Order: sequence, then structure tokens, then C-alpha cells
Amino acid sequence: MTVSDSVPSEEARRHLELSRDIDEANYRYYVLDQPTMSDARYDGLMRELRALEERYPGLVTPDSPTQRVGAPIVTEFATVEHLERMQSLDNAMNTDELLAWDDRVVKEAGRIAAYLCEPKIDGLAIALVYENGRLVRGVTRGDGRTGEDVTLNVRTIASVPSRLSGEGWPALLEVRGEVFLTVEGFDKVNAAQVEAGRDPFANPRNAAAGSLRQKDPRITAQRPLGMLVHGFGAWEGGERPESQSGSYELMRGWGLPVSDRYKVVDTMDAVREYIAYYGDHRHDTEYEIDGVVVKVDQFPLQRRLGSTSRAPRWAIAWKYPPEEVNTRLLDIKVGVGRTGRVTPYGVMEPVTVAGSTVEYATLHNAGEVERKGVLIGDMVVLRKAGDVIPEIVAPVTGLRDGSETPFRMPERCPECDTELAYEKEGDADIRCPNAQYCPAQLRERLFFVAERDRLDIETLGYVAATALTQPLEPDDPPVRNEGDLFHLTVERLLPIRSVVRDRRTGLPRIDEKTGEPKVVSFFANKEGQPKRTVEKLFEELEKAKRQPLARVLVALSIRHVGPRVAQDLAREMRSMDAIRDATEEELAAVDGVGPTIARSIKSWFEVDWHREIVRKWAEAGVRMADEGAAGPRPLEGVTVVITGSMEEFSRDSATEAVQRLGGKVTGSVSKKTGFVVVGENPGSKYDKAVKLGVPLLNEDGLRVLLADGPEAAKNVAQSGDA
Repeated sequence: MTVSDSVPSEEARRHLELSRDIDEANYRYYVLDQPTMSDARYDGLMRELRALEERYPGLVTPDSPTQRVGAPIVTEFATVEHLERMQSLDNAMNTDELLAWDDRVVKEAGRIAAYLCEPKIDGLAIALVYENGRLVRGVTRGDGRTGEDVTLNVRTIASVPSRLSGEGWPALLEVRGEVFLTVEGFDKVNAAQVEAGRDPFANPRNAAAGSLRQKDPRITAQRPLGMLVHGFGAWEGGERPESQSGSYELMRGWGLPVSDRYKVVDTMDAVREYIAYYGDHRHDTEYEIDGVVVKVDQFPLQRRLGSTSRAPRWAIAWKYPPEEVNTRLLDIKVGVGRTGRVTPYGVMEPVTVAGSTVEYATLHNAGEVERKGVLIGDMVVLRKAGDVIPEIVAPVTGLRDGSETPFRMPERCPECDTELAYEKEGDADIRCPNAQYCPAQLRERLFFVAERDRLDIETLGYVAATALTQPLEPDDPPVRNEGDLFHLTVERLLPIRSVVRDRRTGLPRIDEKTGEPKVVSFFANKEGQPKRTVEKLFEELEKAKRQPLARVLVALSIRHVGPRVAQDLAREMRSMDAIRDATEEELAAVDGVGPTIARSIKSWFEVDWHREIVRKWAEAGVRMADEGAAGPRPLEGVTVVITGSMEEFSRDSATEAVQRLGGKVTGSVSKKTGFVVVGENPGSKYDKAVKLGVPLLNEDGLRVLLADGPEAAKNVAQSGDA
């Protein structure tokens, strides 16, 4: 039975819409550093998505936002695998949800003797690795499995010790925490940004992320960053503590920065008192907080409760309501995105909310504008929880004077004059169907291609993407679609004079002196000779040709094919030709893909100009198959099931180790299962494996399988108790 057979069409459509909106919000926030959705709305969409998936489990795929943690990986820094997966936290928005979480915890783990409460810092998650007491690595959370190596920049943070003090620390210790800018430090950094003629950061969290990801550690050192530790991952050697609070005191003794605001309490009433206190005093802390984290304090109970695919069951984040302000809605404009979606946004009278200045507010679609009854010229309520672009909640109708005017969604694309249309009946979003030639869509797609977790073309920023896709009288633009990118010549670049556009809105920037759109000669100097930018662009294009297949797949803008799906496809199919020629059923059979994504891939390759892009890239030398694609993989064809907990392998790290060698990891045992890896406290999968006679491997046996292959593993496998 397919998803479409088992799920009502309206629910399936809403699931796709929610997934798309969340993915777009993640991309704008984590990759572009241009948040377009408030925390409150993001949380609301995620909660709605989870509710749909709980009601219809067939909607759950590995690529669903509910199954992923954090951000896509970018490549300005080396990519590093976490020793243990870094997870996110589930949220509670009200008392009923907090008590429901507590009921589930108590039901599964018994009476909880202690809860640890601490303020939720609005910062950047980081993992620090200490070997024999010495700091050897600092890694951002990334997607939870891999992050960016920012060790040199972490070393500039005064509160992070290069060597642990005291005694008793383990031989290997991975600590997790939040890097942040204090509110005072944020004000100083932004003042320096403005003085230097650069755009100010949106908020302290945005500034902390930007500071930690500087290429030059000397710049990071000038930013007043701090850090607080809130847990640990890998721990090898030494005596482990029995509680979260005990680990905090140990780490404090080793010189690690630990909050002095955490509190251990023994009742849920005391938890609620702690939450209420910081709700009233959330601006008393030197850093921004957006809630309170509540954890089961005892580690044995944490282990018993375990985790979902993205969050621990033994912790929850209480999120405070976002702050609200009033300001004037000066206008409503529309922008055209990479997929053709035409989105209205509010142009606001600038207002300061939670320490940052806001000028734009998202309105999502025409139906949302109508539903909220917002008129151009209204005084409106803005709700903000740390984002640069907040949400318009409602108009203040009592302040209307009759001069307000209604918003009318344009009937034609503001960029290419194509008649706008809904993709299918019932859609909330109207689109420009001119995907091949619309300058806005092409501009956004080209900028998308060049991003750091795609082909990583450093010199191809938004201004350059605009210049390359802008028509040149009387000729076509130098880049008519992405296929032209690797066929550029110096001669085509030099005549370009480009209208400078705002990255957030796509609108032309106005020259203050002339009142006309600002125009620059992007690739030629005053003498008409190539700028250094041209040479650098061609160097970057050559480097981009060597990117792995998974990145090339993502760069093609195939709907639903993000980094994880692309990695699954590249691992299983190995080449672009194989992916293009595969049947829908073969694509759907790839772990992490499924029928919806498979249909999307097949539909994409059925379009002539899409195939032309791939052909042109291949002609130019872009990698269309990974190195060694034709060679053997030792675990290919081997299916593995993992159950129970192991000392050195987490479930994720064991899964990834098998998959890297071509093996397949599934969640159910059958006669076709090659091996069942059994750790401590295995579940019913162990019993079924014994019943079916499937070979069993303990942790040492898993190491043999990974090092020496399936035949060697059979020699150490057991058919009984592993």
C-alpha cells in the first residue's frame, strides 16, 4: 500500500506543504543567514507536521524535517563526524504539554527523583573534544551527525580552557554547550559593523554564529564570545558521574564553563516555579534566553528513556511566548523564489524588537494576508522570538483612519510578466510557471548552486548571480540556465552591467544620488579589463567540477532532494546516469528515498531543459559519478539490524559505519537479514533473530564485520546469546 493509498489527499498535500516550508526556513536561516520565519511559527509548523505523522505513519520518511536535526552542512570549514550524534530538543509551549511529557517519562521510567532546570541560551550549539585533558577539536552541531571544524576559532573564546584542570577527567571527553554573545557584546559588535559600512547582525545568536565561522581566527578573537557547557557526549576512561548535576560539578572542577543558574528540584511544581521565575526575569541574564530546559537528572533513567531519531525523551525545552510590538505596515510587496513561489512580505516602519531592528515581516501567501485582515498602512502587531523577520500577528483595527488600502496579489510575475497560477487545485501558494526563463527563479537557482553545501563557488554571490542572469541588450543573459555556468567566457562577462538587488527581497537597490536603481560593472574595471573577480570565478568553477555526486544532485534543485537524500542516492546508485535511468520503483527502494521523492526525481528528469543542464555540466567536466563508483564495496548486499546499546558505538555511528561500506541497515528482522548486532538490553529484535536463526554479533563482532567483511564475521557470529 502506498502513502497515497493510505493517507487522505488533503493530509498528504498539507504534509508536503509543511515539509517544504520548514526546509525553506532552515535553508534561509542556516545557509543564507537570512531568517524569514519566526521561532513561534517554525515551532507551530513542526508541531503540526509531527501531529500529521503520528496520525498517518506512512508519511514519515528519513528526509522529513521531523527526522532531521539542525542545519545542512556548509563547507567553508572541514567537515567532521561527531563522536556521538548531537540531537535537538522537543518543545513544550504550555503547561499541558509539559505535564504530558512528564506523564510519559514517569510512566516509562518510574518516579523521577530529580529534575534539572536551566535557562535555554539562544546561541550556537558546539561540541568540544578533549583528549588526555587537552582541547583537540571544536565542531558545530551541523546536521547532528557531522559539523564544521572551528577549532582555531573556539580557542579564542576566553572561557574555553585549552587544557582541563584538576584531576579525574577521562582520557576522551566530548562536551556539548552553547556559544553566545552577551547582549552588551552584541551591541558593541553591531556598532563596529555599522562603523565599518557593513550590515549589522540580526540578533545575538546570528552574530555568535557569524563570529565563530570567521575564516580568520583573529576576527573571532575580537568578538566577546562566551560559552556554557550543558552536557557531554563521548566519555572514555575515568569514572562516570551518576547524574546531570554531578557531571556539571565535575566539569566545573575541570575548568569548563558551567552555568551557575541551573537548579535541581524534586517536583513538577518546582519545575513550573523555576520556569515562571525566568519568564519574569528573562532579560536579567547577560545573554539572551528563549526558554528553560528541563532534564531528568539521573543518568540511568536517561538511558532507560532513550531518544527518538532527533531528540532525547528525557529532556524538553519550555519555550517562552515570543515578544510583541506594534509598528506601521508601509507596503506589501512580493518576491519570487527559486521554485517559483510568489510570496508576499510586509515592508515595515523600522522597529526594534528584542535588541534587533526589523523592517520586513513575512506574510506567507495571499490567503494569509486575507485571513489576518491586514491592510497596507495598518498599525500591526509583530511577534518576534529572536528572528530578523518576525510574523505579523494582526492589525490594530482601532487605529485605522480610512487611508489604509487592501493588498492585491499580482496576476502576473513581477519579474517575467508570466501569468501566475496555482500548481494544482487547492494549493495555498501561487507560482510563476515560467521556471525555465523567469529571471528571478534562475537568479535564485544559480545562487543556490553556488552555496557552500552545494558546489561551493565562493565568488558567485547574489550580486554575481544577478549579473549573470540579467538580459544584455540585444543578447540573452550570459547564463540562460544552470547548464551555461561552466561554459562562460571572459568575453561574455566583461560587458555586464548589473542592477544591484537586495538579497532578502530581490528588489533593486536605489542609488541615493540619482533615485534610480543602482547599476555596477561587476566583471570589468574602469579600463574595461577583467577584474581579479573574473580570474577567481574561473578558478572556483574549476574547483566546483570536482565536487562529489551528492553535492551535484543537490545543486540541481530537484524538489525534495536535500543533502541526506542526495547522499543516499549517491551511495546506492553511484552515478548520475544510473539515477536518471532508474525506474521509479528502483529509486523508491533506496533507503531514505521512498515513493514521493522517487516521483519527484523521475519528473525532474522528464523535462528536456533539465536533462540539458546535466548534459552541459557533464560536457564541461563536472563530476557525474563518485570516485571508485565501479569498484566493489565489502558489505554490499548485506542487511544488518542493530538492537541494544553498545559501549563505543552509538546506534547512529554503527549504522553509518555499515552504510559507508555499502551495507544496508533496517529496523526489522527477517530471514533475509545478514546479521543482527546485539548490544546491552536488546529488544524484541533479538528474540526474533534467535527464532529465525539469524547470525548474531556482539560489539566485537561488529568490528570484525567492518574490518574484515561478512565471511570473517560469520566465523565469530553466534546463533544464541551474543
